[in-house]
Amino acid sequence: MDRSGVGGEDLSPGPPETLAASGAEVEATGAESTLTVVVAFVANLLIAISKTVVALVTGSASMTAESAHSWADTGNQVLLLVADRRARRPHDDEHPYGYGREAYVWSMLAALGLFTAGAVVSVWHGVSSLLAEEHETSYRWAWVVLGLAFVFEGISFLQALRQTRSEAQHLDLDVFEHALNTSDPTLRAVFAEDAAALAGLLLAALGIGLSQLTGNPVFDAAGSIAVGLLLGVVAVVLINQNRRFLTGVEGNRRLREAAIERVRSMPQVDRVTYLRLEYVGPRQVLLMTRVDLAGDQPEPEVAYGLCELEKALEADPNIAEAVLTLATPDETSL
Repeated sequence: MDRSGVGGEDLSPGPPETLAASGAEVEATGAESTLTVVVAFVANLLIAISKTVVALVTGSASMTAESAHSWADTGNQVLLLVADRRARRPHDDEHPYGYGREAYVWSMLAALGLFTAGAVVSVWHGVSSLLAEEHETSYRWAWVVLGLAFVFEGISFLQALRQTRSEAQHLDLDVFEHALNTSDPTLRAVFAEDAAALAGLLLAALGIGLSQLTGNPVFDAAGSIAVGLLLGVVAVVLINQNRRFLTGVEGNRRLREAAIERVRSMPQVDRVTYLRLEYVGPRQVLLMTRVDLAGDQPEPEVAYGLCELEKALEADPNIAEAVLTLATPDETSL
């Protein structure tokens, strides 16, 4: 499709989440999401191994919680890579809108893993430590690993933040608003998990520091519980967002306005009376609209005309499928 757009409107490259994005931009944005997940996987794997060793040596409850957190994050990155790969498969007869929704299924499994392997284990270990007998603990290596973990998690978070901020600026949105509501579940998961990881490291450091200062291991155990509660909140938010996209989310106001303008700009269309956009995958929508066609054409020509309009719209990389029907004369224009 000519990027000048149907009807002559300038639809040259624009925001990744809008109908004005080119095919190359959509592909590039997807590739950056993959890079974000890979960076997070490598960082979390290195951190998980180092935390586990130190947790075994020191017996720190907070470090054990952080180990569970990092292993959960590492496993989640594998699931997110699977989500990204499977969601990119082209449509076929059984899946006319493509496989985009698989991204939300695998991302939900990752969020459930974060809840069970991260939140539940951390809280359980913290409570167990509170009830256990006191024992001598050395935290020297714990501080070393916490420092290294903060550096690695910071690198991963900066990559997620860079991608999120770039997309948010194009859409004129707040960074956190875009991270929460983006149709890309892998970006949302990495951003949320890395932010939670940095906050969890601070909580673990606080628990360890207070235990050292007071000689009371209760603070270390409390740090483990706090990390677990934080992971639980993040996991519930991620589960809920994936649930929303799986059950059907309408395109946002900006995307809807862009779609209406795109259909209106077609020379065969006099007016648009109804339009619905529903996400069927990351940056992929199903477009359904009712239009009033120009002129007074015979029925066969109207049918062919609608088919041509659908094909023209589906040339847009953001539109998985377009369905056009005729409007009745009494319908109000959008």
